[in-house]
Amino acid sequence: MALQWLTLIATIWLQSINGTNSNFPAYSSELKKLLSISQLQLNNLAFASDAGKLLGWISGLAAAHLPLWMVLIIGSFLGLVGYGVQFLFLANHLFSLSYWHVFVLTVLSGNSICWINTVCYVLAIKNFPHDRHFAIGLSTSYVGLSAKIYTDIIDVVSATSPTERAKAFLFLNSVLPLLVCIVSAPLARKFADARKSRKLAGGFFTLFMITIVTGFFAVISSFTSLGSRVLPLFGMVVLLLSPLMTPLAEKVGEKLQKRCLVRVCDEGFGSSSDLSGVENGEIKDQEICRFGAAGEEIGAMLMVRRVEFWLYFFVYLFGATLGLVYLNNLGQIAESRGCLGTSTLVSVASAFGFFGRLLPCLLDYFFSRYPCLSIPCKF
Repeated sequence: MALQWLTLIATIWLQSINGTNSNFPAYSSELKKLLSISQLQLNNLAFASDAGKLLGWISGLAAAHLPLWMVLIIGSFLGLVGYGVQFLFLANHLFSLSYWHVFVLTVLSGNSICWINTVCYVLAIKNFPHDRHFAIGLSTSYVGLSAKIYTDIIDVVSATSPTERAKAFLFLNSVLPLLVCIVSAPLARKFADARKSRKLAGGFFTLFMITIVTGFFAVISSFTSLGSRVLPLFGMVVLLLSPLMTPLAEKVGEKLQKRCLVRVCDEGFGSSSDLSGVENGEIKDQEICRFGAAGEEIGAMLMVRRVEFWLYFFVYLFGATLGLVYLNNLGQIAESRGCLGTSTLVSVASAFGFFGRLLPCLLDYFFSRYPCLSIPCKF
C-alpha cells in the first residue's frame, strides 16, 4: 500500500514541473526582443506550444505498447530538445536558427507535456481504481503551481537581468523535467490490484489538507517576499515533500496492524488462514461489491457518441482556451501597463490557477464524504 501512495506522490511531483508552458509570460517579452520578432509572431509561438498538444494521442499509443518509465523518459527528452536548443540559441551557442525553427521546437516542447501527463493519468487510474477521480484531480491541480515553482527557482539562482532570466527559464524548462522524470521512473508502474483495492479516504484527506496549505503558501509568498528570496522556494520544496507522510503513516499502520493480528492469533482468536488473507491484502467479494467495480472502459467511437464528451470538449474549447490566451500574453499586458514585476504576476496567476484546478476535485471529495449535502439526480 505504501508503494501505491508513492506513485501518487510521484505524479504530484511530475505535474508540479510539467507546466513548462505556463511560465512563458515571464520571459516572453525578452524572447521577443532577442529574436527580433513581432507581437503576432510571439503569439504564434504561444500557439505552437498548445498546438503540440494536438499530437498528444501519440503518447497514448506509446503508453499502450511501451513501459510507462520509457514513455516518461521519452517525454522528458522531447522537452530537453525543444527547450534546450532554444536555450543554446539565446546563449549564442547556435547561430543558424530561424523563427520557424523556434516554432517547431516550441511545438515539440509542448508535445512533451502530453507524454508526462499520459503517464500521470495511467498511474492514477491503475493504482487507485476506486478513487481514480480523486487521484487525477489532486495530481493535475499541481500543474497550476509549475509557473510559481519555476519563478521561485529563477529568483534564487538567476541574476536580475531580463536577458539572463529568459535564458534561465529555458534552461530550467529543459533540465528540471528530465531530472524529476529520472527520479520518478522507478515508480512508473502498477502496484495496486483492482481485486484487492479498497477506498482510501483517510490518505486522501491528509493529501487534500497538505494541498490546501500548499496553495495558501503559494498565494501568500507570491504577494510578499517573506523577507528572503530563498524562503519561498524552501517552503515550496518542504510542502512538495510533505505528502511523503502519507505512505510513511501507511507503512507504520501496516506494521502495527500485522503485530496486532499476530497477537490475536497467538491468543486463539483467529486462524493462520485468516491472517494470511489479511497479510496478502485480500478483500472479500462482498466488500468489492460494496465498493463497486473499477471505472468503465470505452472505445473512441462510443466516446464521441456520449453527451459528456462533447460537453467537456466545448467547455474546454470556449472556456479554458480564453484563459490560456490571457496568460500567454500576460507579459505584454503587464509591459503595456508599465508594470515591471511580470514574474510576480505570473506567480500570482499560477497560485490562484492552482486553487481553480483543485476546487472541483475538493468539492467532489467533500460531497462524496457527506452525500446528504449533495443534490440527488433523477433520470
